Amino acid sequence: MYSTLVETETKLSLARVSLIRRTQSYRGLRLSTSLSRSRLLSSLKGQLCLILVSVVWFVKMFTSSKKISKDKGAEPTEFEESVAQAIFDLENTNQEMKSELKDLYINSAVQVDVAGNRKAVVVHVPYRLRKAYRKIHVRLVRELEKKFSGKDVILIATRRIVRPPKKGSAAQRPRTRTLTAVHEAMLEDVVAPAEIVGKRTRYRLDGSKIMKVFLDPKERNNTEYKLESFSAVYRKLSGKDVVFEYPITEA
Repeated sequence: MYSTLVETETKLSLARVSLIRRTQSYRGLRLSTSLSRSRLLSSLKGQLCLILVSVVWFVKMFTSSKKISKDKGAEPTEFEESVAQAIFDLENTNQEMKSELKDLYINSAVQVDVAGNRKAVVVHVPYRLRKAYRKIHVRLVRELEKKFSGKDVILIATRRIVRPPKKGSAAQRPRTRTLTAVHEAMLEDVVAPAEIVGKRTRYRLDGSKIMKVFLDPKERNNTEYKLESFSAVYRKLSGKDVVFEYPITEA
């Protein structure tokens, strides 16, 4: 009788221990399942964020790529993409310029240091589209300068300088492809929409020279605040020092 009770009690104890272990195992399983779910959700969130970032990047690349075409299929820089994207945004948000910007694009864009810790944005546009850009020059530059706050925007047509033909060669280079002609054309692009009404060259004592360029006062409101940028950009492009002024008008 006693042995039977002991045996029964032992069985009950073993059953109780087994039940406790199963309960703990079940709780651990629930805990591990909960942790797995949280880790899975965290992983999914991370992957979703990466997908969204990739989609946004792809959309921006696709939209901005329509507004930039570089030579030899070169990849645009991050800054060039931002300029192209700004023009694309203007095409889609500015109803006044929508139709005029539809077929326009750029070749490249760079930043040039200007006195006073400022920067100018130089945008190179295709030569064959220069007249189309001239029609909207003032409005386009104004809108781009809003997007690139604190930076002067200057549009310049892409031109190539052709070396003079070898002596005795029958080949001739176009007048517009000479070094002098290209520099003069760039100078006109830099100061747009103002027109050049006079030039004067001053020679320094050290033999160097500096050119003074006089601009039409009619466009003074659109160009006067950019005179330092004009000088810095033209020096960067041509290596020549130029000072821009307005002719003194008699009262």
